[in-house]
Amino acid sequence: MASERFSLPPQEYLARNHVLTYMEDALCQLIENKEELSEYGVAKFLAEYFTSVRHGTHILFREFSFIQATLHNRASFLRMFWKSFRYIGKNGDLLAVKEYHALLKLLSPDFPLDLTQKAARIVLMDDAMDCLMSFSDFIYAFQIQFYYTEFLENVSAIYQDLLSGKNPKAVIVPTSSSLNCRQRQASSESAATAQEGVDVLQFCECLETLCERCKWNYPPVDHIKEIFLNVQRVTFYGFLMALAKSDEINKVIGALPSKADLLIDAEMDRELDKSIAKLSAGSVMGSHSAGSTAGGVPKEPARITSPYKVLRRRHRRADAESDASTETDSSEN
Repeated sequence: MASERFSLPPQEYLARNHVLTYMEDALCQLIENKEELSEYGVAKFLAEYFTSVRHGTHILFREFSFIQATLHNRASFLRMFWKSFRYIGKNGDLLAVKEYHALLKLLSPDFPLDLTQKAARIVLMDDAMDCLMSFSDFIYAFQIQFYYTEFLENVSAIYQDLLSGKNPKAVIVPTSSSLNCRQRQASSESAATAQEGVDVLQFCECLETLCERCKWNYPPVDHIKEIFLNVQRVTFYGFLMALAKSDEINKVIGALPSKADLLIDAEMDRELDKSIAKLSAGSVMGSHSAGSTAGGVPKEPARITSPYKVLRRRHRRADAESDASTETDSSEN
C-alpha cells in the first residue's frame, strides 16, 4: 500500500482506494450525529470513523448501497458475516435460503433477497430452492456472487449468447439493458441444453475478452484458466461452483479463511470460553451451596455443556421470563 501511494498519481490513488467515498460518508455521518460532537469532538469522531473503516466494522447495520460501494466494504461485510454466524457451521446446522437472508438482514436491513437466491443457486444448481444448505457451502458461494456481482452478470449474458450459437468473436461486453434481455431468453432455454453447457475454449476466450474490456473487478485470468483444465464443456453454475471452491481465488479476495479454518476463530473462542467459564463457575458454586444446606451432602457439580448450547438456553430463559411478565401484567389489568 505504501509503495502504491508514491507510485500512482494522486487522483488515481484516491480513486482506486475510494478515499473520497469514505470522506463523503464520514461527513454525512458527522452531520447525522452532530448531537454527539459536543462530547467527542470532530477530530475524535473522524478518527473513530476511519479506525472502523480500517477494521471493517464500518459496514455494520448500513444500507446495502453503501455495503456494495467498494471492494473493501464487500470484503468487510463477508468477514463480518462469517464472524457473526460461523457458530451455525460449528453446530452443523442446515438452513434454507430465506433463513440465510434473514441473517444477512441482521447486518444490513435492506439486503436484497435476489442476491441471496443467486448465491443459493450456485450451491443447489438444479435442486429445489427450498433445500437446506450448510454454512460452508453457502458462504463461499455467497462470497463469489457478492464480491464479483457485476462480472458474473456479464458472464451470464455471454454464456447465454454461446448457448444460442453466437460467434464468440462477435461477443461484445453486455450492457445492463442487454443483460435483462438475455436473462429472459435464458428462462426459455430447455433444461437439457443448459445441462450440456458450452465449449470450454470458446467460453474461456470470451471471458478473456471480457476481462480485458470490463471495468469491474474480476477473478485473475490465470485462476479462471485453471478451472477449465481437463474439461471440454462447462455449465454456467458449474463454473460458478468451481470459482467458489477455488482456494486461490479465496486468497485473492482475502475476506474468508480457507475451508479447513472456516470454523476456527481463536480470538473469539478465547473470549467465549472466558464468558462460559464465568457462567459455569457461578452455576457450580450455586450447586455446592445448595447441597451443603440439604443434609450436608453436596450435589454433583453441574456438567459444563457446549458454549453455544448455554447461550441458546439463556436466550430461551430470557424469552420465557419476558412472556411470563407479559401475562402477569395482562392479568392484573
